[in-house]
Amino acid sequence: MTLTKICGLTTPDTLDAALDGGAAFVGAVVFPKSPRHIPPLHAATLFDRARGRAKVVAVLVDADDARLSEVALILRPDLIQLHGHETPQRAAEARRLTGARIIKALPIRDEADFASVADWADVADHLLFDAKPPKGADLPGGVGVSFDWTLMRNRALPANWFLAGGLSPENLTEAVRISGAPMVDVSSGVESAPGVKDPDLIHAFLKAVSRS
Repeated sequence: MTLTKICGLTTPDTLDAALDGGAAFVGAVVFPKSPRHIPPLHAATLFDRARGRAKVVAVLVDADDARLSEVALILRPDLIQLHGHETPQRAAEARRLTGARIIKALPIRDEADFASVADWADVADHLLFDAKPPKGADLPGGVGVSFDWTLMRNRALPANWFLAGGLSPENLTEAVRISGAPMVDVSSGVESAPGVKDPDLIHAFLKAVSRS
């Protein structure tokens, strides 16, 4: 069965929709430039209801040691998702500082973007393949665009990887069929406006996953 991460949750009703629908991972974006940003203390209060039901993921972008330590102490995430320009060495430091497992997001547009995959084999617990954002974009992800899913076919990859980028209830089945993704990640595809999650869209997405 395909596992799902609902990312960028900020309210109790949308978190409950993700949990009730069977999401395996729920994500808190701690990145002030994002419309989905949630401060660590707020996130800790909200995501406490997810403990034991789903893995809590803190999404960070090129975070310094102080931010990593703050998130680890206050939010206590199961996993840290590194969604910036972090190196494998920085990921190892993040693991040491936080004690959390690591998801590394890799931006994809074409074949050349897979060149760094092998560098992460001994560092990341999961890789997340996201669409490379347009040039000049302020956000490294969550911009509602996808990449060519056929790039994932017949590719030697770690067993536990996520497909992300432009997924929605309407295209999820096709995306999994083409890519063979064992896990999927959605954010903007279950929103009614940037940063505003819709419980009905979350339920629809998770129903689509269960049928894929």
